[in-house]
Amino acid sequence: MTDPAPRTDPEIPGKPTSASRTTLSHIMTATDTNLYGTGHGGVIMKLVDDAAGAVAGRHSGGPAVTASMDEMVFLEPVRIGDLVHVHAQCNWTGRTSMEIGVRVMAERWNESTPAQQVGTAYLVFAAVDAQGRPRPVPQVLPETDTDERRFQEAQIRRTHRLARRRAIRELREKRVAEGLLD
Repeated sequence: MTDPAPRTDPEIPGKPTSASRTTLSHIMTATDTNLYGTGHGGVIMKLVDDAAGAVAGRHSGGPAVTASMDEMVFLEPVRIGDLVHVHAQCNWTGRTSMEIGVRVMAERWNESTPAQQVGTAYLVFAAVDAQGRPRPVPQVLPETDTDERRFQEAQIRRTHRLARRRAIRELREKRVAEGLLD
């Protein structure tokens, strides 16, 4: 079991996952290609960040900035002419941060075949005030069994992120103490 983060401000009412869920769609054109003639990963990552940013802003009720992209997995190439759908939702909230889960789907723009999953990503956003300081966010309220699973998996990813950060900091401090400056 993971350690839950400090919950959000009790003065702010929670929001269900459906309140901020969004989809961004984009047709991949020749300007979106890499050297292999398929969709450029950077273009897809921007779409992912844009959709996740919209969710974070909606959920938090104001500005939110990308703190990290925890994981981006490309499952299949995206072809020129594909209609790409980027589905995003808030999976988890801490006091001022939110994990946004993203699923990337692609379908041929001129065919009636079902969309195929081509990528997934997890991003962490921090809500900020007008001065750029962290501000509290509403607690996310999972609505379905799938939402609850995503919430629990997000807690595991958070625990791993914090443990990795702590281990790296300790290693660096040890190296400095040993006189091994990088």
